[in-house]
Amino acid sequence: MLDLESAKKLIKKYAAGHEDYVNQCEVADRYYRNKTDILFKKHDMDEQGNPMRKADNRIPRNFHGLLVNQKAAYGFTVPPVLDVGTAEKNKKIRAVLGDEYTKNCMQMCINASNMNAAWVHYWRGDNGFEWAVVDSRQIIPIFDCSLKQKLIAVLRTYPSLEDDGERSIVYEYWTDKWCQAFRRKESDTIVEGLQYYYDAFINPETEEPIEEYQHDIGEVPFIPFWNNNIHTNDLWNIKHLIDVYDKVFSGFINDLDDVQELIFILTGYGGTDLNGFLQELKKYKVIKLDDEEGAGVSTLNIEIPIEARNSVLEATRKAIFEQGQGFDPQPENFGNQSGEALKFMYALIEMKVGLMETEFRLGFAKLVRAICKMENITCDVINQTWTRTRIKNDTELANICKDSVGVISKKTILKNHPFVEDVEEELKQLKKEEAETEGQQDTYQAAFEGEDQ
Repeated sequence: MLDLESAKKLIKKYAAGHEDYVNQCEVADRYYRNKTDILFKKHDMDEQGNPMRKADNRIPRNFHGLLVNQKAAYGFTVPPVLDVGTAEKNKKIRAVLGDEYTKNCMQMCINASNMNAAWVHYWRGDNGFEWAVVDSRQIIPIFDCSLKQKLIAVLRTYPSLEDDGERSIVYEYWTDKWCQAFRRKESDTIVEGLQYYYDAFINPETEEPIEEYQHDIGEVPFIPFWNNNIHTNDLWNIKHLIDVYDKVFSGFINDLDDVQELIFILTGYGGTDLNGFLQELKKYKVIKLDDEEGAGVSTLNIEIPIEARNSVLEATRKAIFEQGQGFDPQPENFGNQSGEALKFMYALIEMKVGLMETEFRLGFAKLVRAICKMENITCDVINQTWTRTRIKNDTELANICKDSVGVISKKTILKNHPFVEDVEEELKQLKKEEAETEGQQDTYQAAFEGEDQ
């Protein structure tokens, strides 16, 4: 349990570093929503404050959002299948995970890709085990100094709107047994304004508001799902490339807009007002010139280096997908390709998802063990089956399954068959059809035996 002074020291210790982390998360989330830096760049001005150019197109390209969505769809369209040994136990765990399991898995992947890690919070609710995905920007983890870096506490911070309309900042401090809540007004400092949050929780026995309660789960009820082995997001490796692409592409469109207006070069123009020149040209189709040698009108054509810009854009796009470890969905990349060729297209994204899978496996194992502990389910070994969602050559896969009959088990064949989604249900259906076929054969045979008698 923390007293108020200890809470102030703890929050002040971790708040500064957390602000830097939140800023990084905000940038990644902004790029995910296609709000790149090009949208916030200042318009170039001359010394008098006039725009250097008239056109100011700012066109962002959502490469980061595309790569993150590729990753989420590739790894989590079919969520991991969790197996603790028996069908009955697995059914209970699936019921606890609920209908939102697939959606939560997808959100965890997106959160981890943008914010280094996804965080899951679980608690004992009225109906038993409950869980939810928490915004990673709210979580300040506190690890011990051991080699395994055990999670010993979590400080969750988030804004709250008070009844009087004033905003405050709430701090929840979670340990393996207790949770305490503090808050301060947004305009106050931690040292001066931090107070106990007496209305944070409800006492389940007295139904009165309290600022702390004992959950007795036995461990900190938060689970991290890290994005990769170095705990970074997916933007930092490609952000500068995306900025270059946006700058070159937007500049190209600006050039096209700026050179659409015809530039006249006047020599020996007889008037004094350029507006008059344009009006006379438009109305009379003639121009008044001085009677002197060399007088005349010509136009200036500006050449745009299209080939050079196309080369830069093409090279930058290729680098984005290489460093971002995704696949470029260009039409020329597809076609009637074999299964091995299609697998090669997914080589980079497979490596990226593989790094995430290694970290997520630890998180899902902790989540399952927490469910089993709270629901009194015996659990020893946890098997996880991960499925990738990608373009496949179904004909080739079906032929491979056909040729494997008698060589490997029926369950393995069904697991890899392109038409089978649920192996257990398919096995039940096959047994049912076999029983019906045997019954029909027995009836047919009995009919002939009756005629013989």
